[in-house]
Amino acid sequence: MTRTRRTSPQTAAVLKALGARGQAWSHGYDLCRELGIKAGTVYPILMRLADRGQVETQWERDVPPGRPARHLYRLTEQGAAAVRAPAAGTTPSRAPAPARPPVPGTRPRPALT
Repeated sequence: MTRTRRTSPQTAAVLKALGARGQAWSHGYDLCRELGIKAGTVYPILMRLADRGQVETQWERDVPPGRPARHLYRLTEQGAAAVRAPAAGTTPSRAPAPARPPVPGTRPRPALT
């Protein structure tokens, strides 16, 4: 049985930011600055999204002298579909627990609406 996890707000923000760029490649550092999320959070998110097939990566080709090559990221079609999903980030991780019967001798609670 596969468990569907709720998308974290940070993951949703990364997906949305990449989705806004279309097919343009992005640096992780630029995403960190734009979103105000630390690199220790953004890079693991990007790696997870790449493992899931929602983000593709490649090494930078035209590297300026004196700087190492950086990874570039962009959404795949699967990632773009995740951004377009109407309830992205709201999938519950499990079914809600069934209602408990009232304890004898107590008043029942009103239903929450």
